[in-house]
Parts: sequence; C-alpha cells; structure tokens
Amino acid sequence: MDFSLIETMRWEPGAGFVRVEQHLRRLNRSADALGFRPPPQDALQQLEAAVGGDAPMRVRLAMTYRGKIEIVATPFAPIPAGTVWRVRVANTRLPSDDPLFRHKTSRREPYEAARAEFSPEEADEVLLLNERGEICEGTITNVFAEEADGQLLTPPLTSGLLPGVLRAELIRERKARSQVLRPADIGNRKLFVGNSLRGLVAAELVGSAEQAEPASTAAGVKAGVFG
Repeated sequence: MDFSLIETMRWEPGAGFVRVEQHLRRLNRSADALGFRPPPQDALQQLEAAVGGDAPMRVRLAMTYRGKIEIVATPFAPIPAGTVWRVRVANTRLPSDDPLFRHKTSRREPYEAARAEFSPEEADEVLLLNERGEICEGTITNVFAEEADGQLLTPPLTSGLLPGVLRAELIRERKARSQVLRPADIGNRKLFVGNSLRGLVAAELVGSAEQAEPASTAAGVKAGVFG
C-alpha cells in the first residue's frame, strides 16, 4: 500500500475486539480530515471475519486513500504483570505544528528514527520531544506520569502527538488529564506508557533528564523556570 491510515487493536477470545468502536471512529475522523474516502460500511464485519481461535490476536487495519482496507491478524502475547519497560528520550524531534502526526498513518519516519537511536537491549520504548523540549509521545505509545493522588498526567495535543484510543478513554473516564510535560517532570514520578493494544505498561526513565533537553530548556529547568 502507499500512504495509508492505520488502526491496531486487540482481539480476545470470548470478549471480542477491545475498543473497536473507538478505533473505527478515529479512522473515520482521520479519513475525513485527510481527504480519504470513508471506510467501507462493513469494516467491522471484515474485522470479525479475520479473527478466531482460542488465543489473543493483534489486528492491524490499513486503509488506502480510496477507502480500501487490508486486515492482518497475528498472535498476540499480553505483557506479563509486573513488567517495567526501560524508556529513553530520543534526540529526534517531533514537530508540534505538523497536523499529520495527529493521525495514525504509514508516515512513520520520525518514530523509526527515534527507535533506531537505541538498541532493544538499551530501551523498550523511546520518547520523542518537540522543538520546545516538551514530551510528545513514544514511538508506539502515549506517555502517562502519575501524581500523588493517582491522577495520570499526559501531554496535550498542542505538544504534537497522536491522540491514542487508550489515552482518550482514560481522559474521558477522568483517570487522566492533559498537561505539558518535560523529561525533568517525569523523573521522580511513577511513569507509564501505553496504547490500546497493550494497555498501560509501567516504565522507568533511563538516562539523565537534562541530557534529553535542549541546552536552553535544561538551563530553564535548573532555574525552576517552566510550567
């Protein structure tokens, strides 16, 4: 396929698709915003025809500009309880003013460049900052930092990021709220990364927060000058 819209979701035996309505709504919104033809009316039926068996599945839907969809379902192993991902911050920046990155598409160059900065042994996930040194998102996840009362903080859309389906659900349920975050803000907080496929995954920031910031931003952090 050429440039396409993508949705990745989980299917579980007995329970079916997780958050499938939210995924299809996002697909429709992105199609409308980017000038794609709308998804076929039988998209859900095509999804259901692609799955089955007695084990969880990862289901990837890709849709072309003309509204044609391709579905690939593969076995999915849930992340074991107690897993903690090692997270590092990339030098690659994600432009906050590019609206295309607010849609899940096959345009993955910044995410692939950020992931390539570290080996799998060095990091389980890699975070991208924008040109202002604000946290945007991970290469495959949104970012969540826990406050003392258990409320989760997640970067706002103005920082430049994909509004993930899990992120939207947590905000809607008032378990999370958006707030500008920098690496220095998450160093001493309980950290999670997550998406609709994997759910929330506990994480720890590896490396110096100051090293991840632009020089001017890091100086501002040390002086206590950021909001």
